[in-house]
Amino acid sequence: MRLHRFHLFGLISGIFLIILFGTIQPLIRVSSNTRKPQLILVLGGDLDREFLGLKIANRLKLPILITGGSNPEYSQWMVKEEGIDSALVRRDYRAKDTLSNFTSIVDDLAEDGINHILLITSEYHIDRAMLIGSIIAGSRGIRLSKVSVPCSTYCKEESNKKYYIDLIRAIAWVTTGKDLKDIFPHEIKLILID
Repeated sequence: MRLHRFHLFGLISGIFLIILFGTIQPLIRVSSNTRKPQLILVLGGDLDREFLGLKIANRLKLPILITGGSNPEYSQWMVKEEGIDSALVRRDYRAKDTLSNFTSIVDDLAEDGINHILLITSEYHIDRAMLIGSIIAGSRGIRLSKVSVPCSTYCKEESNKKYYIDLIRAIAWVTTGKDLKDIFPHEIKLILID
């Protein structure tokens, strides 16, 4: 009986180490990445983010991906106003929250050979977005740099609870490929209620 427990412990430890080292290897690559950003990623939810992202994309002549942003018609109007080649602008509306802003696109970006992204979001949101994004994108060897949009009067500080829940969700997604919100939707919702 002891021998079985020892083998089971060894098997579980081995699986854990394989998962851990498989996850850490791309993160190590990210830390040594000194290349310039290849893409601007704007997390939707605030028109100021999109405006700033488009201005930076125009100045740096970089492609831009806007996730969960304004409606396509308004977004196209902003692109035209900024004078950006519409071929450089992509939109993705799959995201439902900050975690899925990254999980819904990260594999596509890795396949496209993207290894450094300039992330744009609001000042109050940047720390949590960078934490989640660094874990999710980092798991695919993609480095993030950040630019935050100054807060307007409606900005409010995010709770530590939200920060830590999303940290756990990001780690779970990297190790399992699943979002805990999809596995335990009711429980996560109860935890997030203040």
